[in-house]
Amino acid sequence: MSTLDIQVKGEGYKPSDGEEYMNDRQLAYFRKKLVEWKEDILRGSKETVNTMQKETENHPDLVDRASSESDRALELRTRDRQRKLISKIEEAISRVDDQSYGFCEETGEPIGLARLEARPTATLSIEAQERHERRERVHRDD
Repeated sequence: MSTLDIQVKGEGYKPSDGEEYMNDRQLAYFRKKLVEWKEDILRGSKETVNTMQKETENHPDLVDRASSESDRALELRTRDRQRKLISKIEEAISRVDDQSYGFCEETGEPIGLARLEARPTATLSIEAQERHERRERVHRDD
């Protein structure tokens, strides 16, 4: 157990703007949040696999079969998106570990606690993200 894990044991801690930005306690808080999120996604994936293995029955009714196939396809698309999200979560955990977490990759400025609470995998500040989206729109319109 690392020192980061130990410092967040007291439940109820929430990072606040009154503390030093991305201090050890905040890093531990976000690391814990990211690890729990990843574990939750992996648990859901295992449940999906188990459910799909159990539901291999052949539906004699075409409508039931189509509905079942549609549900499966939707679930697989959802799991694929979550697989990609796990990669982003792992990258964020790496940034916590090397203490670069919470700082904009483009400007080096703090991303902000509120943004990280809402989107723990964020790598850009709101301003940098808006610039990025504007550039995307311009290039997409071309």
